[in-house]
Amino acid sequence: MDSQAQIKGMLDQKVWAVVGATDNEDKFGHKIYKMLKKAGYRVFPINPGLQTVMGDECYPSLTALPEKPDAVNFVVPPKVGEKIVAECAVLGIKNIWLQPGANSDNVVNAAKKADLNVICQSCILVEARK
Repeated sequence: MDSQAQIKGMLDQKVWAVVGATDNEDKFGHKIYKMLKKAGYRVFPINPGLQTVMGDECYPSLTALPEKPDAVNFVVPPKVGEKIVAECAVLGIKNIWLQPGANSDNVVNAAKKADLNVICQSCILVEARK
């Protein structure tokens, strides 16, 4: 279970990437990206299928970002998530937040094996409102 101290520490990070960001307002990738921006975080959208999200330049991968984010929020299927965990480890990104649905055992185990700080039981939309 994710501890409140761990969640607060993650929410204190200032620069985020949202893997699975989208312009589709019905999707959590859009809701999370929008909430983080509105809350004053610096946020980068990651989605290889899009050029922009909410008018912001969208990046195909974490490697393509102009700077390393402090934390990464995952809103993608577990198959994609495993690859992103490996990318985080290579880039030295230590903080990851796996949204419900992205938090399969194999992704969580890959993150722990890579010695990443992982939140895997909580939704950032709920926790950021507390």
